[in-house]
Amino acid sequence: MKKVMISSAGSDDLTCWGAGMTQDKTIKISLLDRSLYYKSLMILIRMDHHIHDEEKKMMMKIGKMLGFEPKFCRNTMADILDNNFITDSPPVFSETGIALCFIRDGLKLSAADGQIHKAEMTWLSSVAEKNGISKLLAEELDRFHAWQHAGISDGAFELNHFKW
Repeated sequence: MKKVMISSAGSDDLTCWGAGMTQDKTIKISLLDRSLYYKSLMILIRMDHHIHDEEKKMMMKIGKMLGFEPKFCRNTMADILDNNFITDSPPVFSETGIALCFIRDGLKLSAADGQIHKAEMTWLSSVAEKNGISKLLAEELDRFHAWQHAGISDGAFELNHFKW
């Protein structure tokens, strides 16, 4: 992952898991939450009005991980910038643990082009607020920033821990 500019420092290790956590450290996620997760990441990547090649690669990988057909993922990316039927309203997930995973994956995706744009950060903040985890967002930014400065690449997505 490329280094990105974020104006905070520090590091905390927070957990994404809530009531839906199983013994094998996975979280059960519904089809509705999976769809919302993917759609919301699509909304996030359109925030800077351009979908970069690295974002496209990451979204194809994420789509596959969430069980979506490659053709669906390609078509969605091709249409997302001009699709006026998809609003930019922040998602509300069924569990705060899923929302925290989304924030973490959203930060990774936002940084794919080498910077996190103000519109992306503002939107992620609204996601955190809608899901009741605003206070955790600052900690996640600190953690992400510390990883970037240390040269640590955490290419694994939080959604690797989901099962359905």
